[in-house]
Amino acid sequence: MDIIIKPLVTEKMTQQTERYQRYGFMVDRRATKPQIKAAVESLYSVNVESVNTLVHGGKVKSRYTKGGVITGKTNSYKKAIVTLADGQSIDFYSNI
Repeated sequence: MDIIIKPLVTEKMTQQTERYQRYGFMVDRRATKPQIKAAVESLYSVNVESVNTLVHGGKVKSRYTKGGVITGKTNSYKKAIVTLADGQSIDFYSNI
């Protein structure tokens, strides 16, 4: 099972990275905290202290067009916030 889908690189996550050594990832909905911890440790060779997860539900959106009202829903996803041990970091841009 592919656990980590992609890292979250946003302004808010960058601030948390600088202050608290926390990194965000989009993960598979079925992934558990121990699986996420093992995946991050093996993929980036770091020590993970804690993993916090949250499921972001999709929003219902609608727009008005000539043909009438079109309604839809954005995708829901699971987000993991990983806290690393002191002195460790992850460089997402090293492979570019």
